[in-house]
Amino acid sequence: MILHSNIIGKGSPFVILHGFLGMGDNWKTLARQFSESNFEVHLVDQRNHGRSFHNEGFDYELMVEDLKQYCDENSLSNIVLLGHSMGGKTAMLFATTYPNLVSKLLVADISPRYYPIHHDAILEGLSKLDFSEIKSRGDADKVLSNYVPEAGTRMFLLKNLYWVEKGQLGLRINLPVLKEHVSEVGEALPAHATFKKETIFLRGDRSEYIGPQDEAIIHRHFSHSEVITIQNAGHWLHAENPKDFYGAVINFIS
Repeated sequence: MILHSNIIGKGSPFVILHGFLGMGDNWKTLARQFSESNFEVHLVDQRNHGRSFHNEGFDYELMVEDLKQYCDENSLSNIVLLGHSMGGKTAMLFATTYPNLVSKLLVADISPRYYPIHHDAILEGLSKLDFSEIKSRGDADKVLSNYVPEAGTRMFLLKNLYWVEKGQLGLRINLPVLKEHVSEVGEALPAHATFKKETIFLRGDRSEYIGPQDEAIIHRHFSHSEVITIQNAGHWLHAENPKDFYGAVINFIS
């Protein structure tokens, strides 16, 4: 089973991995911009997300092997690899497992350390969406607002809505499996994993995912790395300040 992707542009391969409950399409606007600098941008949906296959298994080792299979299938090597949040964890493990396939690594707003589960309210809200009664995005938003007060987060989550058939909405994510394995999302990078090529970690100045205390563990795993702060941005830094995010990424990869 090969991961679904949207490929934009022509040139050097640039693979982008979305975060938990996201999809490659979240990155479409930035991908178009990156493609203008002679990159072939691969917006990949990870397993149980977007249009990719649903499967009972869900952990970072599996997601790394999915990406390896995707690279083999598309004859990709020497890739620039960017991952956000959960996708950043997949990207870190991929780069440390297959360093010969990655030319440069970019990790957006996540550290190699362990993170406790913090998606409970979101997953509960999504579980309460009864599609025998919900017939519009507005209906779904109303239900979700009882669990997720931030309108921006709800808008991001509701991108998973799609028409299964005429008059019947559903979610693209494999919600039962993601709920069952949610603890996997916070797993730490294995202690022995290292990557010696150029790496940057991008953090939002309003996000708590990467703090000063994370710099030591980052440099332990990624000896040739630096941490760059994107101003006026939280965890979804690429959506909250796309201009500065784009500038930092292009500056690093070109």
